[in-house]
Amino acid sequence: MNMSEHKVGLTLGKFAPFHKGHQLLIETAVNEVDELIVLIYDDPVINIALATRAAWIREIYPKIVVIEGVNSPNDTGYTPEIMKIQEDYVLSVLGNRTISHFYSSEPYGVHMSIALNAVNRQVDVSRNIIPISATKIRKDSFENKKFIHPIVYKDLITKVVLLGAPSTGKTTLAEKLAFHFDTQWMPEYGREYWEKHQINKRLTLEDLLKIAETHIEREDALVLQSNRILFSDTNAITTYLFSLDYHGTALAALENLAKAAENRHDIIFVCDTDIPYDDTWDRSGDVKRKEFQQKIIEDLNNRNLKYYMLNGTIDERIEQVSKVLSASENCKF
Repeated sequence: MNMSEHKVGLTLGKFAPFHKGHQLLIETAVNEVDELIVLIYDDPVINIALATRAAWIREIYPKIVVIEGVNSPNDTGYTPEIMKIQEDYVLSVLGNRTISHFYSSEPYGVHMSIALNAVNRQVDVSRNIIPISATKIRKDSFENKKFIHPIVYKDLITKVVLLGAPSTGKTTLAEKLAFHFDTQWMPEYGREYWEKHQINKRLTLEDLLKIAETHIEREDALVLQSNRILFSDTNAITTYLFSLDYHGTALAALENLAKAAENRHDIIFVCDTDIPYDDTWDRSGDVKRKEFQQKIIEDLNNRNLKYYMLNGTIDERIEQVSKVLSASENCKF
């Protein structure tokens, strides 16, 4: 091969999830070729969307070409028939592109590079440099988080939010759930802020926006410390509803954060009002609790968001959450 010609590398995989072994492969290729193409295989069994896996690589390596392999073959093995299926698929996806170097850490590098008429460039086949596999990460992402880029790790965490009016047990339940699942929980920042800044039990429109913004910042930081799940007490939708309740309006920026909150969490639970009302000085009474609870439920319905009601004792609620997490297609573990 003429060393002056334009070198185009190709690597492929499911990247489910993308980890530092994959990064070693890509970074090796980037240093050796002029252009790199990454082909991502789809797989109906994997609970991580193809678009999500592609987004990771595009964000971490914005200069490489990422191809989403829709309808990619699921056949695995090294029979002549299966190798032919794989080779034909890759060639069809590439179209007229010419590949000079094929990068992999797997035995299929041999037959695929021949089919591509490319250099067979294998990297860390024995996994000595980066001792990790996607299978190990799927089994325990928290234990292996040192092998996962933060951009990837945050998408491996199932984000659960607990909603409900004041005195519906959200804080206690979030803390107990975090202990039960050996993970983190995000306290309601609004309470902390309210205790320092309220005047006559009220906050300004700007105060409420600050609460939502800071809650999100803290939640983002906790995601990277979480073990499979993060439980959050309240979100920007509730803060937005408080703003409407206090002032009859909300700042546009808070309304936007509430809109973004519709897709921020994977699973929404609403704590019921079936527990005794804790009538502390900072609350507005049981009648107000029931009115605000109704506003939360109406808002969720208006936003067309799926949610699960939690009732009974703390232990009964933990059991209900556990069942939903085990059965939910939105759960990532």
